Amino acid sequence: MSGQHEKPRHFDTNIIVIGAGSGGLVTALIAAAVKARVTLIERHKMGGDCLNTGCVPSKALIRSAKFLSDVANSKKYGVHTASADFDFAEIMERVQGIIKRIEPHDSVERFTSLGVDCIMGEARIVSPWAVEVNGQTITARNLVIATGASPFVPPIKGLDQVSWYNSDTLWDLREQPKRMVVLGGGPIGCELAQSFCRLGSETSLIEMSPRIMIREDEEISSMIQQRFEAESMQVLTGTRAVECRRDGDTQLLICERDGETLEIPFDGLMIAIGRKPNVEGFGLQELGVELRKNTTVATDDFLRTNFPSILAVGDVTGPYQFTHTASHQAWFAAVNSLFGVVKKFRVDYSVVPWATFTDPEVARVGLNETEAKEKKIPHEVTTYDIGTMDRAVADSADFGLVKVLTVPGKDKILGATIVGAHAGDLLAEYVFAMKHKLGMNKILGTIHTYPTMAEANKFAAGNWKRANAPQRILGWVEKFHRWRRGKQ
Repeated sequence: MSGQHEKPRHFDTNIIVIGAGSGGLVTALIAAAVKARVTLIERHKMGGDCLNTGCVPSKALIRSAKFLSDVANSKKYGVHTASADFDFAEIMERVQGIIKRIEPHDSVERFTSLGVDCIMGEARIVSPWAVEVNGQTITARNLVIATGASPFVPPIKGLDQVSWYNSDTLWDLREQPKRMVVLGGGPIGCELAQSFCRLGSETSLIEMSPRIMIREDEEISSMIQQRFEAESMQVLTGTRAVECRRDGDTQLLICERDGETLEIPFDGLMIAIGRKPNVEGFGLQELGVELRKNTTVATDDFLRTNFPSILAVGDVTGPYQFTHTASHQAWFAAVNSLFGVVKKFRVDYSVVPWATFTDPEVARVGLNETEAKEKKIPHEVTTYDIGTMDRAVADSADFGLVKVLTVPGKDKILGATIVGAHAGDLLAEYVFAMKHKLGMNKILGTIHTYPTMAEANKFAAGNWKRANAPQRILGWVEKFHRWRRGKQ
């Protein structure tokens, strides 16, 4: 298809990157670091969703909500009474302040100083080697699509008649909804539902699937749901939203559950049921770039589209919608664009971690038990109860587990899931071990500082070792000790 367009003899720049989110920023940064000329085009805000509407603001809100939860549960810390007065609008302004503090890391000024040519404007691809922006046409040997994704809004009848938000618009909210309904029991929905519940909103979490956090093992989902319900959140699984309606001043979400109709009143409705790739409005489809059935940009193992000069990274192509995987892909996109004529690199997805920042956190890398069973992959499961660990008890954070899958009879790690305080941080040891092919024996043989939550990983390795102890050798050792005692 590229034959329909004449390839320039000379190029204005080496790479044009469209989109200044995580994938685009890192692609541009790597290209500039190796002295390539790179043009970065962003139509809205530098930093993309992660900084402005995703990871950063949600974690800021979660932290404020966690503080209020600690105050409400002061007795477990030996404090008889504690109280906190807060203004919801000030909490939301704190979120904006944190975004402002981080903004310079992703700013035009910083990236310009690092050698990136930054342009604010609407990009439009006009050929496999050219982009129009602000009335000018720029040519490049390679284009990198890093346009991200946007919240998916389902076609619910009457939605336009009620007050609803998604992860883009929620951050403009300054008046706290007394009753908050969150539609979607995935990571975003779970994190925000718990936050609003802890802020004092009467919160209902609605999930169409049989359980929340459907990508995790069933007992993991159950642990989080139990915590939610203990915090007075209403969790309705197997429930489908069908209509929004107003009854006077009351807003209602009409749902179906087990053949029954439920009417759930609300003051605010948060929709968090997934994200759709941003593939429209900048010439991608007009050019003929192929999309997958899920409308992500189709790429090969080297992140190239059906036009070899056009690559894609991040949420717009998948397969994962994480900031850190977008950054991971960016290295491959930059290197394959600049040096692919000499050597190309396949993207490595063998060790991809992620975390859901509920309280407790849920973090995972590699296979979980559900996937291993579905794929018929032989495995052994080792668990360790975090609730028995000294530091967890001392912190009144004695809830959670470490669950590790290994190759039967070997210490090779297939995957790990951690539920508990700081699970996202604790997971790093398993990510490192899997990446560098280190097994449970290596974790067990490593000194872990006492008393820290990180000991959970060592204790899990200890449980694995006990379950895989060489019984025949231990029998001979027992006889040796008996002989040393002088007994026959």
